[in-house]
Amino acid sequence: MKRISDSIYYIGVDDLDLDLFESQYILEEGMAYNSYLIKDEKVAIMDTVDARCASQWKENLMEALAGAQPDYLVVHHMEPDHSALIAWALETWPGLKLVASAKAVQMLGQFFDGVSFEGRTQAVKEGDTLPLGARTLRFIAAPMVHWPEVMVSFEESGKVLFSADAFGKFGALSKCGFFGDEDNDWACEARRYYFNICGKYGVPVQTLLKKVTALNPSVIAPLHGPILRENLDEYLKLYNIWSSYGVETEGVFVAVASIHGGTMAAAEKLVEILKAKGCPKVALADLTREDQAEAVEDAFRYGRMIVCAASYDAGLFPPAHSFIHHLQDKAWQKRRVGLVENGSWAPSAGRVMKEMFAGMKDVEIVEPMVTIRSRMKSADIPALEALADAILA
Repeated sequence: MKRISDSIYYIGVDDLDLDLFESQYILEEGMAYNSYLIKDEKVAIMDTVDARCASQWKENLMEALAGAQPDYLVVHHMEPDHSALIAWALETWPGLKLVASAKAVQMLGQFFDGVSFEGRTQAVKEGDTLPLGARTLRFIAAPMVHWPEVMVSFEESGKVLFSADAFGKFGALSKCGFFGDEDNDWACEARRYYFNICGKYGVPVQTLLKKVTALNPSVIAPLHGPILRENLDEYLKLYNIWSSYGVETEGVFVAVASIHGGTMAAAEKLVEILKAKGCPKVALADLTREDQAEAVEDAFRYGRMIVCAASYDAGLFPPAHSFIHHLQDKAWQKRRVGLVENGSWAPSAGRVMKEMFAGMKDVEIVEPMVTIRSRMKSADIPALEALADAILA
């Protein structure tokens, strides 16, 4: 059985069969549901897991307990992939006390029908502590990271931060490594996870990040993804960039929604022009085929973006509309965007894109907007060149 320290056991599980997280985010390598057990004079279970993995989690828990009786079940987050087995735990150990934020305690009845929690809960707030013996948990409020009831906890003697969904990533631990230093590319799936799960809530994440940085943790133990114990400054740095809507990579992201290939040809020419003009990095995504969550990730990663889209039903081709709508939902901001529209008889994509981006915070739409009629022609090249100059300026 894996441990974080001599007293903190890992009892989480890998779900290798799950193909969509939250029924929308593509999983190439499954998902980890992390749960921990602290054994001291008092014994604390740190969250449960998704009901899909109940049997394995119960087996892991019983093995780690080795006959000991748990005193507390600490609930950092009420989302079902971390709370599904709360009722089972309370039924199994009648003396078990559930420790959670007041908001989480209020939510319990929404998830468990016919279960009485009277006298079984202990609501905690910012700064409250839970002595376990040689070890003490200190609780830190983290509302809207990414639900309103979320809290994190800090085990003071070992300086272990139980960070809930913060610092999580997609992927099963058997695929990406148990510790972050075993993960060849933590940032890739952590970035996609952050911007699609927490991206809208940059301000609350910044608030939590300031508290976390002041604690100077030695270990970060999230509810998804590897346990982080080395190079923590790098993880904290990335989270600061992401949650402040800063630019992580200098370059231009080109997002394309093409029906018959004409818009894609214009986008590919634009990529060629940008590279010729010295753009340090140009990334292109086909919105009709590639994972929308990865496109959202890249839109946040780069400071500049060009969307090339076809007109459709007097509006905008749905893959492009869906992409921009996702950006609206995730509070995309502080960026420059250029537009290329295509239309055979009544180009309309540009109008819709301008309307959608106009409502976003600190988003500059650069001119000129380029209009392609069916297929790119040599006469369109100067306009593409001008757009490239404008986005790079």
